[in-house]
Formats: sequence, structure tokens, C-alpha cells
Amino acid sequence: MDRQQPGNTGPTSGLIIGLAGMARNFFSLLLCRIELAAIELAEVRSNLLKLMAVAVVGAIAAFFALVFWTGLLVALTWDALGWKILLIIAAAFTAVAIGVLIYAQSMLKNGQLSLPATLAELRNDRDALL
Repeated sequence: MDRQQPGNTGPTSGLIIGLAGMARNFFSLLLCRIELAAIELAEVRSNLLKLMAVAVVGAIAAFFALVFWTGLLVALTWDALGWKILLIIAAAFTAVAIGVLIYAQSMLKNGQLSLPATLAELRNDRDALL
């Protein structure tokens, strides 16, 4: 039998030491990536909360402004235009809604709510392992 003695460093113990080191490095890398993701998620969370606060305040202000200006406009122009003023106002509100939607999409495309550094590091890790 070819048993290893406790003080002997043969090929089996070298393999085990190498695998243990590799596992330790893998878990260190995994922990590093998790920490990076946590940092970026905190930034994204902060940006998302700011965006939501601005959106809520803006929506409330816009709602009240639209209600009162629309009521005033309808009252002032009803005698001249009749029901056509309602069509004009509906078209204007539709255009504004489309503009707001396009603006919100552009904010999302700027990458404020993504994790670019984490995703890049994960891609590098994947490429290195393959």
C-alpha cells in the first residue's frame, strides 16, 4: 500500500492544498462580487427613492394645476367653442402624457437604475472561467 505519512507532502496532499486554495479564492471572489452588488444596489435604491419622491410631488402639483386650468379654460371658452373645447383639452393632455412617458423612458435608458460595474465584473469572471 502506498499510504502517505503525516509529515509527507506527496501528490495527494498537494492536490488537496491546491483545491482548498482554489475554493478559498472562489469564495473570496464571490464575497467581493456580493459586496460590490450591495454597494451598487444602495446607490440604485437612493436614486429610485429620489425619482419616486420627485414623481409624486410633481404628479400632485400637475394634477391640481391641470384641474384648475382646465376648469377655467372650459368656463371661458364654452360659449365660443362648446363641446370642441373638451376635444382640444383631451388632445393636449394626451400629448403631455406621451411627452412624460418619453422622458421617463430616457431616464431609465441613462442607466441610473442598473448595476453596470457589477454586471461588467460578473461578465469578466464568466469569461475568465470559460
